[in-house]
Amino acid sequence: MTAANKMKLTAEPGKQVIVIEREFNAPRELVFEAFTDADLFVQWMGPSRLTMQLDIFDARDGGAWRYVSKDPGSNEEYAFCGVFHEVTAPTRIVQTFEFLGLPERGHVTLETAVFEELSVDRTKVVMESLFRSVADRDGMLESGMEGGMNESFVRLEQVLGTLRAQ
Repeated sequence: MTAANKMKLTAEPGKQVIVIEREFNAPRELVFEAFTDADLFVQWMGPSRLTMQLDIFDARDGGAWRYVSKDPGSNEEYAFCGVFHEVTAPTRIVQTFEFLGLPERGHVTLETAVFEELSVDRTKVVMESLFRSVADRDGMLESGMEGGMNESFVRLEQVLGTLRAQ
């Protein structure tokens, strides 16, 4: 991974937003496909030590998604769900995100991912997550999400490399 492909996370103190930026060595259409194709999504989302069970993945306006990540060592499960509000190929995805392991429901995040074509073989993804509160945002940061996103993006780069070689 080159320095240009390093993930950048911005979380300004006192704000309800996290912004993540990452560049990929692949065409925008291919990166977008990896975010919206169920078979590709399961190959890269989440830490590699976890397995993913994809229950629903309907990447279209009004579609929904739900998956459960399982830790084979401890048998712990982590469930997540959301709704796709907008899926505009190959430029933008707007969706909700909710971790179902909290004691109470309703800690929903609004996420927008923008896919920017830097060149024919290079794409920048900017993801903005808007939380209900600063406390929710800080809880997400404290959960280890940055490490999980970093690992996911390294895995995504590998999936994209395999697809490009085909």
